[in-house]
Amino acid sequence: MSENHLHPEKGFNLSRWAIEHAPLTRFLMIVLMVLGASSYFQLGQDEDPPFTFRAMVVRTYWPGASSQQMAEQVTDKLERVLQEVPYTDVIRSYSKPGESQITFQIKDFARGGEVANVWYQVRKQIGDMRATLPQGVVGPYFNDDFGDVYGVIYALQAPGFSYAEAKTFADDVRQQLLRVPDVAKVQLFGVQDEKLYIEISQKRLAQLGLDLNGVLAQLGQQNAVESAGTVQTPRDVVQVRVDGQFNAVEDLRAMPIRAGSNQLRLGDIAEIKRQYIDPPAVKVRFQGQEVIALGVSMTKGGDIIALGKALTQAVQQIEKTLPAGVKLGQIQDQPKSVATSVNEFVHVLIEAVAIVLAVSFISLGLHKRPGNHPLWRRWTLDARPGLIVGITIPLVMAMTFLAMNYWGIGLHKISLGSLIIALGLLVDDAIIAVEMMVRKMEEGFDKVRAATFAYEITAMPMLTGTLITAAGFLPIGIAKSTVGEYTFAIFAVTVIALVLSWIVSVYFVPYLGTRLLKIPPHVQEQGAHEPHAHDMYDTAFYTAFRRAVNACIRHRWITIAVTVALFGLGIFGMGHVQQQFFPDSSRPELMVDLWSAEGTSFTATEEVAKRVEARLMAEPGVTSVTQWVGSGVPRFYLPLEQVFQQTNVSQLIVLPKDLPTREALRQKLPGVLAQEFPEVRGRVKLLANGPPVPYRSESVV
Repeated sequence: MSENHLHPEKGFNLSRWAIEHAPLTRFLMIVLMVLGASSYFQLGQDEDPPFTFRAMVVRTYWPGASSQQMAEQVTDKLERVLQEVPYTDVIRSYSKPGESQITFQIKDFARGGEVANVWYQVRKQIGDMRATLPQGVVGPYFNDDFGDVYGVIYALQAPGFSYAEAKTFADDVRQQLLRVPDVAKVQLFGVQDEKLYIEISQKRLAQLGLDLNGVLAQLGQQNAVESAGTVQTPRDVVQVRVDGQFNAVEDLRAMPIRAGSNQLRLGDIAEIKRQYIDPPAVKVRFQGQEVIALGVSMTKGGDIIALGKALTQAVQQIEKTLPAGVKLGQIQDQPKSVATSVNEFVHVLIEAVAIVLAVSFISLGLHKRPGNHPLWRRWTLDARPGLIVGITIPLVMAMTFLAMNYWGIGLHKISLGSLIIALGLLVDDAIIAVEMMVRKMEEGFDKVRAATFAYEITAMPMLTGTLITAAGFLPIGIAKSTVGEYTFAIFAVTVIALVLSWIVSVYFVPYLGTRLLKIPPHVQEQGAHEPHAHDMYDTAFYTAFRRAVNACIRHRWITIAVTVALFGLGIFGMGHVQQQFFPDSSRPELMVDLWSAEGTSFTATEEVAKRVEARLMAEPGVTSVTQWVGSGVPRFYLPLEQVFQQTNVSQLIVLPKDLPTREALRQKLPGVLAQEFPEVRGRVKLLANGPPVPYRSESVV
């Protein structure tokens, strides 16, 4: 062997440094594996990656105003102000009698950190022009809190109890759920509040010579909270309060009303009763019963799987304290979906390791023995090269988890998908390094020289290839949009895994090679003489491959023409593939939207909703049906497009038993709604991945 091959090269060689500092290399390998495993269990786990909602809803009320008045005197003025807000993109307004709703969206390239300041500017500028709106206008009210995801929703079923009693139970449950670790908020839905109604006959007022405004003024004066001053004593300051507020319905009935020179009781001229809000604002139904829904949202960066376990234990304890007949049913269980995704990733990881090990054992460990051996003895299988590659997979994954924990990237559908993509790429550099070491050892190199030679020849090409592959994901990383923010983990996780795989290949793999690989027996027998690489490549496969490459080079124009033709064929075929940036979610829920005609009362909407609910519950394969009447369901799934509160809308969550049943229902239900419920416009949809996109016709309903 030449002197250049026998003696170490000059200059810094990272592989040689790792071998010379073996104790440090072993220490780093063990520490990184332990820290990576620990980081995996510390990563936040959620269904979707967090992203900033760049939309706000501004609602204004003007009782008694017509649609034209709302549009001209309220909506138009608000729109003019919103047009001056930075990053304004789309302004969609909707005016109807007594109500104005404006959906204000800012541009996608607005950075997430600037969105809060934009919402402050909206409130500030509208607050400055508030005095220009007509008298009697109530609001505007701002809703920019779209980021809360109620991943776990319970239904409080209290048959036989009044709305007020059910609300008392729900409040108690809410207080106990708020004590569960990682619970950020517990919101009640479908609560029917009580009010006192005073009904006064106009005929009776005329007989007594009373004015309605005068009666209302006396009510306000009697129930007013006013300061009566304080009494100073040498030691204390005593508050003086006027006792006259109403504490019961009887107090209100007994209130004296002056009618000229006479004095009457309010109960003599009015009917006073305690009732619930009529018509209701929103009702929630679960399995055909009215319920109160409790939506639980998780703190930012929390572990949804751990939260699900804690909530399960808490609910078991809460149910023991509820009255007989009252129970908690679960409407949504996001922790179960996330656990399924994580388990799928673990299974894929195990499968990938097994496949890589099998391929590596065969491709790297199968060697042809020199000489004229019988057919069954011409080949030998060495598992050590494949074992080195197999060790690099958990090492790179552990380092990747450590980096994800450092940069605050949690486990969700995007990062898990990125890790699965990275699994097929992170072993490439390790295979190249091991293959080079094996080949050089077969040529007569010792272990250390083979490892350092591999760094000399392959380190920079491998780094270049790694960076080029990482650059393929760069458009996702630099995209200034909501989609870019949502999918950023594809770029971040893949690049982290690829760069770390290169570091492992040039630092840890050479050390592992010197510890695990062995000099081939035939090389030991021949000694360190001239390289005999020609023996290794003198096989039928390499001969055929070499002939094919030479033929392509000789007929280069034909090769180029075939390549261009295949490229054109690929573009042509791409036009026949379904165009969908984000696929539908694999979650089993079906969403059913029901829109009645504009101006439909809540009672009429509820009547149709009940019939649709009963029809869906009768469908084979349907596990549960949950319905929000008067609004859309709350955001139980981050990419869900919300439907705001309106009297003519209801939305249902249909949960089938499995995905095949879901597909069958998705095909069948549109026809059922069109034929059996022609008075409503129904739409059946799957949960989608990616940032929410509004349905094209919902804005004109």
